[in-house]
Amino acid sequence: MLSTRLTNARFLTMDPARPVAHDVGIWRGRIVGLDDAVTSLPAREVVDLQGATVLPGFIDSHVHLAWTGLKARTPSVAPCERVEDVLAVVAAAVSRQAPPDAWVALAGYDQRALGRHLTAAELDRVSQGRKVFMLHDSGHGCVVNSAVLDLLPADVPHENGFLAEGAMGAARALRPPHTQQELADAIAHAARTCRAEGVTACAEAGIGGSLFGHSPAELAAYQLAREQGQLPLRVQLMVAADALHPVALPDADHTPRALDLGLRTGFGDDWLSIGALKVYTDGGMMARTAALTAPYHGTDHGSDHTGQLQDDPEALADTIVAGHLAGWQLAVHAIGDRAADVALDALERAQRTHPRPAARHRIEHAGLIRPDQLARFARLGVSAVVQPNFLRYFGDDYAAIMGEERAPWLYRGRGFLDHGVTLVGSSDRPVTDGAPLRAIQFMVERASETGQLIGPHEGITVDEALRAYTVGGAFACHWDDSAGTLAPGKRADLVVLGDDPRRVSTSRIGDIEVVTTYVDGRAESS
Repeated sequence: MLSTRLTNARFLTMDPARPVAHDVGIWRGRIVGLDDAVTSLPAREVVDLQGATVLPGFIDSHVHLAWTGLKARTPSVAPCERVEDVLAVVAAAVSRQAPPDAWVALAGYDQRALGRHLTAAELDRVSQGRKVFMLHDSGHGCVVNSAVLDLLPADVPHENGFLAEGAMGAARALRPPHTQQELADAIAHAARTCRAEGVTACAEAGIGGSLFGHSPAELAAYQLAREQGQLPLRVQLMVAADALHPVALPDADHTPRALDLGLRTGFGDDWLSIGALKVYTDGGMMARTAALTAPYHGTDHGSDHTGQLQDDPEALADTIVAGHLAGWQLAVHAIGDRAADVALDALERAQRTHPRPAARHRIEHAGLIRPDQLARFARLGVSAVVQPNFLRYFGDDYAAIMGEERAPWLYRGRGFLDHGVTLVGSSDRPVTDGAPLRAIQFMVERASETGQLIGPHEGITVDEALRAYTVGGAFACHWDDSAGTLAPGKRADLVVLGDDPRRVSTSRIGDIEVVTTYVDGRAESS
């Protein structure tokens, strides 16, 4: 007997062998058959979907769940556009912190809205001696006051209280870690939001590291959320590369650095598992720290500013090669084209040193990719994990700082596909909106919110965009044997939509209602 039969729907299976179905049979959380194979079988529950469109559940291959949940409950200075308004929010947050030695955390900082960076001296005026830490919306920088600067080593660089990349990590390390329950609650909050938008599985992009980590025992918080029934979708955890440490193993094991007990990609189960090793090579475009081969246009950093790498290129390559040798899938953060060169060089060296054709290494973001780099992605079998909503919301700014020649290279679509590169959709939530349907709309029309077209020749078809959030995501996360398509044996993870993205006008795709999301064959209404 079936657990559930879903009927009277247009199932877009994303499976070329059987693209469309009208019935799906579910048993013990798996799809057991389609159409005539299940319509005559008894079922405990028959659900009439009343002509809805159903797709495999969306896979968001790059999110930050804990950060998303914590940000939702942190005082925010967005969308303040005047320094005085920002300081008023800071003053209000400070007034709510009783202990004089307390840390005051704020979110939503973006110097672009103010026209310049806030300074430590300005924060000092309203901080009442407490330690103020204001995170940049990109996650790649922060502004702190003098009470924090006084605790940092003298060699930590900053710009009047603005700390970027590794310097920000030094400030983060001073803060007390969040409790596991705080993190579990934050993860649960973010996961519920993802599921309401049709996401049934995601990859958490870096736990335990200095840049985005929230606790030295961060994995335990995800376990706690699951044990408490607070994890409504499947989560794969990327481990930050700086969590690895040298290990004394035989040379034959090819493992110069590892996690304790040798944990690596693939450990876990269908609900919670360890995914790729996250390696940061550069920063972000919002903070102007993405590493470029040619300078940014029109910024206040000077005419020769090209961003920054996280470390010496050779040191970054050593980390990437060490992770590859230890059996990890690699997720290499590279936004600028100079960072992509570093990443591709290192991945090529890694494969040459110890070939692993099935590793499925990924480059996260691939924000600015030159034409000559596309063939290298393909030759190395590297997936491009992009965030289309970055250009939907920040595209006007990104196009301006890249200039006319480079703007069409931003967050490519068609270029990757035409070179045979696996294109993977993701959000980088909470940096920007995480809704897959809005991202899919952008991938097709390549229009920012203001209507500016950014690299329109990089637009792809609706079907190709849907594949990036289903088939592509499953491939990138090594889930293609159990997710990404609606086929017998796959997980019963589905999203029920109020309309068919392939039949409405492109401008309406982002507004299609997510009616219900099924995970493991169980529905949860949005």
